[in-house]
Amino acid sequence: MHADISRITFRPERHYAAVIAQQGRVQLDADANEQAAIQLARARTIAADLIGRHGGPAGATGFAVGFDGRGQDLDDLTIGGGRYYVDGILLDATRPHPGTPVSEDGPEDAKDAPAPADHWTYWDQPDGYRDPERPGDRLPAERPYLAYLKVWERSVGAAEDPFLREVALGSAMPDTAARLKTVWQVLPLPGAELDLEDGADRDKEKIHAAFAEWAAEQAPTARMAARSERPERADEDPCLVRPDARYRGPENQLYRVEIHDGGTAEEATFKWSRENGSVTFAVDGLDGTWVELASLGSDDKLDLNVGDWVELTDTAGASRGEPLPLLRVEELDLPGRRVRLSAEPDPSVGRRPELHPFLRRWDHRGGTRRAGGAKGAAKLRGGALRIEEGGWLPLEDGVLVHFEPGRTYRSGDYWIVAARTATGDVEWPTDAARRPLLRAPHGIEVHYAPLAWVFGEGSISDLRLSFGPLASPVPAASEEDLAAEAAAEAEALAAERAAATGSPGGQGDQGQPEN
Repeated sequence: MHADISRITFRPERHYAAVIAQQGRVQLDADANEQAAIQLARARTIAADLIGRHGGPAGATGFAVGFDGRGQDLDDLTIGGGRYYVDGILLDATRPHPGTPVSEDGPEDAKDAPAPADHWTYWDQPDGYRDPERPGDRLPAERPYLAYLKVWERSVGAAEDPFLREVALGSAMPDTAARLKTVWQVLPLPGAELDLEDGADRDKEKIHAAFAEWAAEQAPTARMAARSERPERADEDPCLVRPDARYRGPENQLYRVEIHDGGTAEEATFKWSRENGSVTFAVDGLDGTWVELASLGSDDKLDLNVGDWVELTDTAGASRGEPLPLLRVEELDLPGRRVRLSAEPDPSVGRRPELHPFLRRWDHRGGTRRAGGAKGAAKLRGGALRIEEGGWLPLEDGVLVHFEPGRTYRSGDYWIVAARTATGDVEWPTDAARRPLLRAPHGIEVHYAPLAWVFGEGSISDLRLSFGPLASPVPAASEEDLAAEAAAEAEALAAERAAATGSPGGQGDQGQPEN
């Protein structure tokens, strides 16, 4: 998640049940975020254990898929409302009611207003942002195909959702907390991409098994390690840091190393940020290569400078999760709050104000020497750094990263590296010999579930699963249970009467003392 946080401390393997706040201590964002992560992980684990990989509640199972053939027009799918769980993650496909507007003459007559849609469609689903002009977004012409759910999470800040900003704090104050959003998308998968035998497209169990194999193949195999190393010219550094410090930065940082273009090592690129990719600027307007911003930053460390690499995106671009061109800042117009970029932004983003376009700053540069004395410079492709596997690549101030050879990469996957001035080092897991360990990406975790096998008009095989409530009526007692209960009640009543009439051990058993 792109957020201005100090570090991430949630580690499932430690099996912590809760964060315990102590009196008189500094409260850190990492503690509160870890508590939220613990609770979220527990709730989703319980749901997945009880429900399975996916399923919906009986009577309210959402995401019923219907086919809407349109002849010469583009085909469409309907997506029914309701709830569904994928790997314990709750999804809600209920379409909100638009509400009733009030004009100067009072509320509009509901009879005159068209009935609001009670379901989503493939083309207007809230997080899909499918574009009919893109051939790759259209539903397959060849049938059958599989309609499936893709589920993942992303962070949302005030630049994208202005409602998150408390305006009473004033424009000079930064935003407060960010949000974590669950993104669901109903997408098509051509039947030819599933390993199905001839005639197996009518067997739901075989379709489920083939889809599970396909979903497992979508996971990237990339692994990365990080460490710090005292630069060769550290003695020439005038900054007031420890002479033996390997991390030479003047401030604590949270580095984010994120894959830009995915694929093999020859195809993949990456970018990095010393602020976890949290430095963003809301866009007020576009004019060719000039971008008008709502603000140029709060200080000299969170602003823009000539030579910075930026990515212009919006809610649609962030939800699609596809890499957009990285552009270089060529010129600043401070009075006009404008920046000139090296090229025009991608035409698919930034032109619709309701999608809240924004710039995200990245901190990498080209021309950085490789570690270990190797000659040459880090090469840029499309503004991002090329993946070079098997060696240590320097970011800045002694921070190095290593990509394991022979792996594949997925756009958007990222690793987090915390650097601390107190230790002059980075926080990264090591073995007993203090060698850094390779780690899979911290995110993004993508989850999948099959919904329907689409044959065509009026012919759909529903692949959803449902579950009933755990609670059930209390069963009626048998005759033996009723007889035993009646005998127990009679025995208790007899004991009470005996105690009241002077049975042995009772008050009535005590006589008068003799003279």
